[in-house]
Amino acid sequence: MLISQLSSCFSPPTITSSSATLIKSRVFYPFLKSRATVFHRNVSSTKMSSVSDKESISIPSETVNNVEEKKPNSDVVVQYVVLRRDLIDSWPLGSVVTQGCHASVAAIWSHKDDAHTIDYCSPDNIDSMHKVTLEVKGEIQLQNLSQKLTTNGIAHKLWIEQPENFPTCLATKPYPKSVVSSFLKNLKLCK
Repeated sequence: MLISQLSSCFSPPTITSSSATLIKSRVFYPFLKSRATVFHRNVSSTKMSSVSDKESISIPSETVNNVEEKKPNSDVVVQYVVLRRDLIDSWPLGSVVTQGCHASVAAIWSHKDDAHTIDYCSPDNIDSMHKVTLEVKGEIQLQNLSQKLTTNGIAHKLWIEQPENFPTCLATKPYPKSVVSSFLKNLKLCK
């Protein structure tokens, strides 16, 4: 009985084109007293059941929260990785990539209970992570950047390679881009 009630609640509006692949509809959520935009994909039938604009539809709050959080203009959560150009030019590529991986994993693991890190690594986002790889000239610039981030409360991991005991790169914990990008805006993309 509950399943039949729920399935009738999720019926998309009538469509007229059989070639439609993405349909946008507005749905009213009475418990939120608001409307949300819902997208239906891969529609192949020419006629679907109709939902009136005035009908109320009961949807679990988890579904509503997911619809609300996936706004196209929302602030993307990103992790920045900063490598040293002097090492890129003198070390094997695999070794430099490994250093970046160490810093990235360490920054995420060190902040595994942080809300942004949990969101960044969630099953819904794990296949669409955003990382930006930047570069600095050398060790002094990397240490200065680390100090600047620390001073401004930006959590990061400065990777110190052992047993040599010198800094090779750093990675921020995942942050909304608007929070952290201003501290890194003067750095070049790593190429």
